[in-house]
Amino acid sequence: MTGADSKSICVHEPNTMKVHLAYGKSGLDLHLDDNWDVQVIEPRFVPGIEDPRKALRQALQAPIGSLPLAEYINAGDTVGIVVNDVTRATPNELLLEALIAEMPHVPKSNIRLFIALGTHRPDTVAELQRMLGVFAGAGYEILQNNAFDSSTQVSLGYTGSGNEIRINRELAECSVKILTGFIEPHFFAGFSGAGKAIMPGMAGLETILRNHCAKNIADPKATWGITQGNPIWEEAREAAHRAGRIFLLNIALNRDQAITGVFAGDLDLAHARGVDFVRKTAMLAVEKAFDIVVATNSGYPLDLNLYQTVKGMSAAAQIVRPGGAIVMVSGCCDGIPEHGMYGNLLRQAGSPQALLDRVLSEQCPQQDQWQVQIQTQIQLKASIYVHSTGLTEEQIRSALLKPAPDLDATLAGLVKEYRASARIGVLPEGPQTIPCLKQP
Repeated sequence: MTGADSKSICVHEPNTMKVHLAYGKSGLDLHLDDNWDVQVIEPRFVPGIEDPRKALRQALQAPIGSLPLAEYINAGDTVGIVVNDVTRATPNELLLEALIAEMPHVPKSNIRLFIALGTHRPDTVAELQRMLGVFAGAGYEILQNNAFDSSTQVSLGYTGSGNEIRINRELAECSVKILTGFIEPHFFAGFSGAGKAIMPGMAGLETILRNHCAKNIADPKATWGITQGNPIWEEAREAAHRAGRIFLLNIALNRDQAITGVFAGDLDLAHARGVDFVRKTAMLAVEKAFDIVVATNSGYPLDLNLYQTVKGMSAAAQIVRPGGAIVMVSGCCDGIPEHGMYGNLLRQAGSPQALLDRVLSEQCPQQDQWQVQIQTQIQLKASIYVHSTGLTEEQIRSALLKPAPDLDATLAGLVKEYRASARIGVLPEGPQTIPCLKQP
């Protein structure tokens, strides 16, 4: 049995190794027989910055490729600050505190907070209070993007590929846009952060659908860790540049959701610096593919539902052998979910191949088809089992997946099925890791 250097996630007991998995808000222990061939694959742990407030202040006062924020923004500017929704672990309150502190010359009435929902459901009042902290009730206007209401959008023109960029009108009218978020590996945009706050975050449905179309999703460069030449990332960047004056504040987080890096300033330069930082800790190569891969979706809030869990499936798919098995461990307290089209699309065909054929043949893209396309592509490579206290076995089967109510028993059964010498890979942090096979 082998394991990567880790932050106390592996504990050896008699004849057993226990691996702590990121699952929901509290985690979950996986028990592995000591005789099994196991490799634990996780990012190199980077401790959180000792004084994150100081680090944020310094980054905003000495940004990358830009004037300090206090000088970049004039007293008469209207400022739109874009923040992540509840599905991301970004410490929004801390970022807002740092940003507002650098803008004492800007009246509160000139500052608006925008929630970058993309096509996600609106955040509830309780979620906004938890996400924004004191800023939820501090008198700032808070607007949540509504991708489905074209009357709230304005056109910024067309991208080089012919996609009309429609974004939230009130954000477009702000003279300065501050884009926040955290940089992590992304399964079809390469890395999160930067222009994704604009598109899909604050964009209209048709713009998002065209960006996430079947052709773009199928592009070999639309995958983990690739930005340059990735049609989805490139178009998001182009949309952000069309939005006018942009100041970026992106951060990196570790498994404890503590800030490990701050990257502020120019949209391209600051994000590139952040990507380089995250790539060094997140990208890990393994010698050969595994028969079985156990993966998480990084715990709450990323494992909020099955839709988000496709990201963890995609991470595992990078290192599972054809005909192998993926065992997903995801809390899914929000269910499939019932909002959006993901669940409905999954129920429209009896098999992954039939569903993939249907998605690829559609002339008009549908909301969430990109998640279905990626899931079914993975299923044609490997079987997918799901352990989740937030989903019933019937719900898991309706999503064309296999229930794994007893995680340890499921894994033991798979080892027996694939033979005792089966190689097992474990991704305890899920898509916070970009696993890949070493090139010959």
